[in-house]
Amino acid sequence: MPRLSLLALTAMALVLAGCDRQSAEPAQPQESAQNASAAEKADLTGEIDRASAGQAAPAITLSDPAGTTLALGELKGKPTLVNLWATWCAPCVTEMPLLDELAGELGDSVRVLTVNEDLKGAEAVEPFFASRTFAHLTRWMDPKNDLVIAYGGNASLPLTVMYDAQGKEVWRITGGYDWSSAEARELIAEASKTS
Repeated sequence: MPRLSLLALTAMALVLAGCDRQSAEPAQPQESAQNASAAEKADLTGEIDRASAGQAAPAITLSDPAGTTLALGELKGKPTLVNLWATWCAPCVTEMPLLDELAGELGDSVRVLTVNEDLKGAEAVEPFFASRTFAHLTRWMDPKNDLVIAYGGNASLPLTVMYDAQGKEVWRITGGYDWSSAEARELIAEASKTS
């Protein structure tokens, strides 16, 4: 019996070791990307994947807490960066202030859409945003996880997908990413050139 318990505990630990795990402590608000510690940025190890380049944005409709809807597949005219995140995902929370600063820097040249994947929808999103100072991030939600399913169903969070102005995928990054880096600016510029 003790051997079985040890195996069960080991299996449970492996499941919890995934990169999109829930943090044991509530995420601390960060007022700017410059406040992100070196340890937090060390968690931003996402890799660029171009295997789905050229695919059209999925025909998924998002909503915000007020009930406004947005048809992702119909967004055209300028590049769009779509970031899937959840309040319980530690790398997601670390990325948010970095994405906020990036969105402010890009202005109207590139849409930056943050799409929450919490099953509780606005019940999770509203307190998260209320406890932070984000000037540029959106509060789009996908509580049924339709977008995760459209991206292959086994996507880990965070997941960021870049679309060109025609709504075609350029690249995606699975896992946390340092959006304050020079490489991030180069990737965004690449997507803008294909438009």
